[in-house]
Amino acid sequence: MALTISELARSSGVGVETVRFYQRKGLLFDPRPAATGGARGQRHYGEGDVKRLRFIRSAKAAGFILDEIAELISLDHTGDRPRAREMARLRLLALDREIAQLETARRSLRRLARECAGSDEGPCPILESFEDASSSRT
Repeated sequence: MALTISELARSSGVGVETVRFYQRKGLLFDPRPAATGGARGQRHYGEGDVKRLRFIRSAKAAGFILDEIAELISLDHTGDRPRAREMARLRLLALDREIAQLETARRSLRRLARECAGSDEGPCPILESFEDASSSRT
């Protein structure tokens, strides 16, 4: 199987510029011929490139940043399961913190929406809350 860059991108649900970005970051190989200095020539990708791009997308969806994804890719080659488990454990802790923050925000917004629906008099509690929050940052 030989895919062009646009076919690779389409098969993985990303744009061509995303593929190029991952190549610049060293997460994907740039398969252009070295004889042309890697600057010209048709790119041809294989099944391994599709799998790598899907791996990157899945890791990003799990919240890993690009440096961590690069490390995960290298761990895939070394089989360092303890380090992979540690990275997953740390990512889970970060996700738990983010989830807790989102749940707090949801509870606050629900409360404000109830207060806003309770009366049409005075300032809207939702807008007032956002104004208070923005003025406390300045």
